[in-house]
Amino acid sequence: MNILVLNCGSSSIKYQLIDMTNEPIVMAKGLVERIGIPNSELTHKPEGKDKFNIVQDIPNHEVGINLILDALVNPVHGVINNEKEIHAVGHRVAHGGENFKQSVLVDNSVLIDIEKCIELAPLHNPANLKGITSMEKILPGVKQVAVFDTSFHQTMPAYSYMYAIPHEFYDKYKVRRYGFHGTSYRFVVEKAGALVGKNWEDLKIVACHLGNGASIAAINKGKCVDTSMGFTPVEGLIMGTRTGDLDLGVLLFLMEKEGLDSKKANNFINKECGMQGISGISSDMRDLWSAAESGNEKAKLALNMFAYRVRKYIGAYAAAMNGVDVILFTGGIGENDCQLRNMICTELTYLGVDFNSELNNGLRGKDMILTKPNSKTIAMTVTTNEEAVIAADTKHIVYGA
Repeated sequence: MNILVLNCGSSSIKYQLIDMTNEPIVMAKGLVERIGIPNSELTHKPEGKDKFNIVQDIPNHEVGINLILDALVNPVHGVINNEKEIHAVGHRVAHGGENFKQSVLVDNSVLIDIEKCIELAPLHNPANLKGITSMEKILPGVKQVAVFDTSFHQTMPAYSYMYAIPHEFYDKYKVRRYGFHGTSYRFVVEKAGALVGKNWEDLKIVACHLGNGASIAAINKGKCVDTSMGFTPVEGLIMGTRTGDLDLGVLLFLMEKEGLDSKKANNFINKECGMQGISGISSDMRDLWSAAESGNEKAKLALNMFAYRVRKYIGAYAAAMNGVDVILFTGGIGENDCQLRNMICTELTYLGVDFNSELNNGLRGKDMILTKPNSKTIAMTVTTNEEAVIAADTKHIVYGA
């Protein structure tokens, strides 16, 4: 059975066509960029064939999805004969609020509930919704499944997810910690358990999803008990352009001094701060390491702040779970930045981490235990695959397999 996985952003669509008959096989994957912007582009990568690019105006998601389907059935660059060979579609949906504790088959009531969550995720849910409704028009009758980034974190206890504000705002607006990156966490914690030869539901795991957007989750014997992102993805770790944890008084002070309205303040904390703001150079770790090695003090400061914040959260979550068995690193930075992992893990000896710096040195994009054999606590890299989770959930919900 062939399952099309779609991850629709505001101006992009990531996709994979996966054969889920037995072990998952990626038949093709690609990216539509600059939707609604001149010189839009489709990059299509079929397995075993040459990469294929199209540059043309793509005014909306429906046109973008039609281009994807055309590429999948193209006689030269395609991997299936016709659209009937797409048996189901799985969608990444950013926010499911409290309504969705697991993935669901899409129907009208689900669409209504996803739309209600738009005010909680105004940048992401509208695009996710467009992907679903566009596919309904293009392939009517094909079953679709929604997989939510927030659902993994719905096991958090109230004392972890509630904020210290009047309870009426939770009752009225559902203001609480939700957490994100849940689809990735589901994949990597189960994989980590297999790699260390234990059931992940028997372990205390601190999972660090480090990328341009970054978060940490505390997973105690199969249940998320806390996570660093909150009501929005701004809270927690320092990120590429997001502040992470910030004294609210600082924001109010700057709004008054700089004349920022709520829209400008929101743009400021999401797009002008973080590693970009501290360094004044870039939000990309590679640029910051290059600058730091050339003696740039602001770049050094940004890197030290990032590593410090990660260490602090690891310590806090070890305390929350009364111990930790596995600390795992995933995401673009977590999987590939050996220098940063070294900065973090060599300062975790108090948690029983006996880090193998030689093994870590130069390691990129691999599943690997990075601690010495007698280390009390395991530190490791685990490569993530959110599309695999979405495809597996879609198969299970549609076919019961």
